[in-house]
Amino acid sequence: MSRVAVPLLALSYLAFISLGLPDTVIGVAWPSIRASFGVSQAGLGAVLVSGICGYVLSGLVAGRLAGPIGVGGLLAASSGLVAAGLLGYATAPSWGTFLAVAPLVGMGSGAIDAALNGHAARHFPVRHVNWLHACWGIGATAGPAWMTAVLARGAPYAVGYAGLAAVLGALALAFAGTRKAWGDEGTAAAGAAIHGAEPVTAAGALRRGRVWLQIAIFFVYTGLEAGAGQWCFTVLREARGLAIEEAGAFTSAFWGSLTLGRVVLGFVIDRVGPDRLVRLATFSAVAGAATFAVSAGYPGRIGLLVLGASLAPMYPTLMARTPERLGHLTTPHAVGFQVAAATLGSAVVPGVLGLVAARRGAAWVAVAVAGVALLLLVLHEMLLGWTPPGRAPSERRT
Repeated sequence: MSRVAVPLLALSYLAFISLGLPDTVIGVAWPSIRASFGVSQAGLGAVLVSGICGYVLSGLVAGRLAGPIGVGGLLAASSGLVAAGLLGYATAPSWGTFLAVAPLVGMGSGAIDAALNGHAARHFPVRHVNWLHACWGIGATAGPAWMTAVLARGAPYAVGYAGLAAVLGALALAFAGTRKAWGDEGTAAAGAAIHGAEPVTAAGALRRGRVWLQIAIFFVYTGLEAGAGQWCFTVLREARGLAIEEAGAFTSAFWGSLTLGRVVLGFVIDRVGPDRLVRLATFSAVAGAATFAVSAGYPGRIGLLVLGASLAPMYPTLMARTPERLGHLTTPHAVGFQVAAATLGSAVVPGVLGLVAARRGAAWVAVAVAGVALLLLVLHEMLLGWTPPGRAPSERRT
């Protein structure tokens, strides 16, 4: 790894922690926000949907946005946008203003996600991409802890958001200071110049079958992760009668197994091979989900943890393999599409599981989760059959 890459790698680790910080804070802050503005519980859904819309939009256009300002410039601008949005949360004088800020936070976060993943996929070993995503888990854990500490001391939620805004503002300055070091080889035009080929447009990328297959995989993967994580407490509590403390402990353990899995599997992925590891993980995810579905006792709960650990390497490893599977010229657009699809999947699939729970009961959610895991396995097997391991396709092939 070059001298330039080492500080950028360290900054990327910090960036992924910072990216996770605001993502999970709203749940802790919401009771205080709701009381401050006098809105109904449905207001939380409005904030989340607005943020998701911004996230998806920026993911779709991130490949194009990186062209004029480069990857470093995009990261700096996007971090600044998130910082401004978080400061907007802290200072919003009305509910309408608070709600209007949500898409800005989503747009900035989506662009950071796409730009960082794209750069990491092109420049960092796959083990580091796994560890980077483990850092997101650290941030996602630290954010609620920070807001809880603020509220526990009697301070308003605005103080918590102002602190997060300061962190993202410092990150924006760090990206701005290292803007030239990130290079612009990740943009379509610069990549084409380096490789002596015609630039790949977003529309051109979407004409490729492999791009759509990976979009589907990311949609299903994050849907499985979010669906299992968001609904397992309800299944354990309402369908299987566990105490609140025990159901909560296994829910936390699910997310903990996913984060810990990314750390541990990062040490072995080079030895096992990324494609083989993800393939084994998809099979073990089906086994874990199936066990969770059919057993109401401890085997089912262990199956939930196996599912979490199995999901650990999938998102970062599939993202890291994108340049080899789709080609470097297509990657800037493809990564943005994948981030957008992942965001949609994390919202749509849990919503569908909610319909299952409403019509068939909470117990059937676990069965549906197993079905989603099976679908992910089928899609990944199709991907392996379409692109031989370790072989990069021509940019002109479909």
